[in-house]
Amino acid sequence: MDLLLSILGCSAGLLGFVLLFAAYKLGVLYQLFHKVETKSPRHGGESVAEVLRAHGVKYVFTLVGGHISPILVACEKVGIRIVDTRHEATAVFAADAVARLSGTVGIAAVTAGPGLTNTVTAVKNAQMAESPLLLIGGAAGTLVKGRGALQDIDQMSLFKPLCKFCASVRTVREIVPTVRKALAVAQSGTPGPVFVEFPIDTLYPFHIVSKEIGLKFPPKGLMGKVISWYFSNHLMNLFAGAWEPRDVSPLPVDIPQATDNQVQKCVELVSRAKKPVILLGSQATLPPTPVDDIRASLENLGIPCFLGGMSRGMLGKNSPIHIRQNRRDALKEADVVLLAGTVCDFRLNYGKVLSRRSKIIAVNRDKTQLLKNSDVSWTPTIAIQGDAGSFLVRLAKGLKGHRCPEEWPQSLKAADLTKENANRAKANEKTDQHLNPLKVLHCVDELMSEDSIIVADGGDFVGSASYIVRPRGPMRWLDPGAFGTLGVGGGFALGAKLCRPESEVWIVYGDGSLGYSVAELDTFTRHKTPVIAVVGNDACWSQIAREQVPLLGSNVACGLAFSDYHIVADGYGGKGILVRREDEDRLSHIIKQAQRESQEGKAVLLNVLIGKTNFRDGSISV
Repeated sequence: MDLLLSILGCSAGLLGFVLLFAAYKLGVLYQLFHKVETKSPRHGGESVAEVLRAHGVKYVFTLVGGHISPILVACEKVGIRIVDTRHEATAVFAADAVARLSGTVGIAAVTAGPGLTNTVTAVKNAQMAESPLLLIGGAAGTLVKGRGALQDIDQMSLFKPLCKFCASVRTVREIVPTVRKALAVAQSGTPGPVFVEFPIDTLYPFHIVSKEIGLKFPPKGLMGKVISWYFSNHLMNLFAGAWEPRDVSPLPVDIPQATDNQVQKCVELVSRAKKPVILLGSQATLPPTPVDDIRASLENLGIPCFLGGMSRGMLGKNSPIHIRQNRRDALKEADVVLLAGTVCDFRLNYGKVLSRRSKIIAVNRDKTQLLKNSDVSWTPTIAIQGDAGSFLVRLAKGLKGHRCPEEWPQSLKAADLTKENANRAKANEKTDQHLNPLKVLHCVDELMSEDSIIVADGGDFVGSASYIVRPRGPMRWLDPGAFGTLGVGGGFALGAKLCRPESEVWIVYGDGSLGYSVAELDTFTRHKTPVIAVVGNDACWSQIAREQVPLLGSNVACGLAFSDYHIVADGYGGKGILVRREDEDRLSHIIKQAQRESQEGKAVLLNVLIGKTNFRDGSISV
C-alpha cells in the first residue's frame, strides 16, 4: 500500500509538473498577471517604431509588402523617413551605406519569402564588410507557419549563417526587448547584420488578428472545444502585456580594446623602426573614435600609409604620407608593418606580400580576420584583438614627439608621383574607338567638388578609377568590400545622398554593373536624391574578358552592347547624357553640366562610350 501511494504521489507530482510546464509554454501563467487589451487599436509596428526612434534611426529602406505594412506606417508617424526602392537588395545596400556614413545601425525592412531571399547577397556583403544593419522581415502568422501559408519558408535557417543574431518574435510583448538586443549586437564586437522576423499576427491590431484566428463555425465535440480553446488562448497570449511600459533606450555596446601593455609594446617597436608602413582598412573608420582624431594621429606619426576600403580619403586628397602606388615594393623594404583593420586575404595575396624580415603588428576586432592565413604565409609579431581606430590614437599619444624618419615617406612619395605621372600619360593616348577611359576619369577627378562622395560599382572601369579618382576626405569612398559584389551602386548612392544631402554623390559604374540597379534612377527621382552616375560603357564585361580571352581564347558571355542607358535615365525622370569621342573637347563642359543638373535636383547619368587601354593589364578577377 505504501508503495502504491508512493507511486501515485510521484505520478501526481509528475502530472502537476507537466501541466504547470504546459501552462507556462502556452502563456496561461503569464496571462494571469498581465492584461490583454482587446479594445486597443495599437499594433506591434508601433513598438518597432518606438525602439528605432529611441536609437536615433532616421531612415528605413524598404520594398513594401503586406507583411510589414504596420512597421512602415508606424515609423512614418513617428518621423522616421520611409524610403522605398525598386529591389530589396537596394534597400539593404542603402541601409549599409547609412550605417557606414552615420555610425548608427542601418535599417531595411522587407516582406516575407521572396522579399527576404532577394536580400541574401546584400546581407552577405554587409557581413563581410562588417556593416551594422538590422534586416526586418515579415513572416507567416504564428499559427500557420509550416502549413503552406503564402510566402512561408524557413527564413531563420537562411539568415543564421549570414547574421550575428537572428530572432523570430512570437508575441507582441517580445518586440521591444528583441529589437533592442538586435541593435546592440549589430554594433558590438565586430559589427555586422542582424535579422528579426515578425510573423504577421504580431504586427496587426487585436481586432484584425482575432478575425483571422477565430474559428468560422462553432466547435463540435470535445476535440472541437479543445481546438477552440487553443486558438483563443493563443490569441490572448499574443497580446498579453503587449502595451505595458518598456524601456526602449539603447543597450550598452561592447567594443574590444587593446590593453595598455599591448599598446606600450607597439610604441617600443614603432619607435625603433626606420621604415614603418601602415595599412589601413575599413575597420579603422568604425565608431566610437571620430575619423578626424584618427587622421590627426596618423599625421602626427608621419608614417607612410596605404589606405583601403572605407579608409580611402582618410588623409585627404594630397597628403605627403598617403602612398597610392607601388605597395608591394614598399612592403618589401618595410621593417615594421602595422595592419590596422587590414586582413591578409586575397587583397594582400594571403599575406605573401609581407616580408619575413618585417615586424608585423596586426590589430582587428575579429580574431579570425586578425590571424587569417597566419599559419601559412605570415606571422604577426604582435596580434591585438581590438578596435583599430582607438588603437591608432593611443599609439600616437604613446609616441608623442616621435616621427617617422622623413626620408622614408619622401622616397615612397617620389616613386608614387613617378607612377602617377606615367598613368596620366596613358590618359592622353588615343584608343581604337571611343574615349580613353583614363582621360574621362582624370577629368571627373579634377572637377568633382571637395565634398564629393564616391560610390564604386563595377569591375574594369572602377578598377581604373581606384587609381585615379581621389576621395577628398574621410568617409567619402564607398565600395562593396571584400565580397566584391556588383550592384551596390544604386543603394549606396541613395544612402549616401540622404546622409549627406549637401554633398555631390558620384557613382562610378561599369556598364555591366549598371544593369543591376539602373531602375533606382526612379528612386532617385521620387525621393529627390540627385546623384551623378558616370557609366564606363565599353559594351563588355571587361574585367572577365581581360583574362578569359588570352587564357582560353574566347570572349563567350563577355560581350554586351553600346546600349542607350542615357535614354533609360530620361525615362525614369532623370537626365541622361551620351558622351562620345566627338565630345572629347567638351568633356569638362559636359561634366559641369551634369553637376549643374544635379544641383537643380535631377539625377544625372553620363553614358560614356569608352575604348580599350592596356592600363592594369595582368589584373585578374579571381
